[in-house]
Amino acid sequence: MSTLQVDIVSAEEQLYTGEATMVVAPAAEGDVGIAPRHAPLLTRLRPGELRIIQEGEEEFFFYASGGVLEVQPHKVTVLADTAVRARDIDEAAAIEAKRRAEEKLREQKEEVDYSQVQAELAEASAQLRTLENLRKRANR
Repeated sequence: MSTLQVDIVSAEEQLYTGEATMVVAPAAEGDVGIAPRHAPLLTRLRPGELRIIQEGEEEFFFYASGGVLEVQPHKVTVLADTAVRARDIDEAAAIEAKRRAEEKLREQKEEVDYSQVQAELAEASAQLRTLENLRKRANR
């Protein structure tokens, strides 16, 4: 079976480098699935789950807050603003961040930067969805 070389890098560290049969990423316009020999692509990422699928259906899960995805026929590079392994997400912190963002949106004060608050809410929600998806797959 054909594979892709995959690299996931954030400003802090290189999180993953290895082979994969498929990559699923949260592109700005919607999730994309990338298989070997995919057409070249350069797109922004939105906050969400990155999934690396290896031969034998082994999967690795990551969360990226945004960044850039570059696809070449046999290589995928993710340059993430911030990225973590899904198992390392701090669930309590994500729940608290979501609660704070929702509260700020309800208050509707003039000094609140609504685009910033909505971005915080999107990030916290995406982290929680990533954890939920990880748990669902672990219970299969």
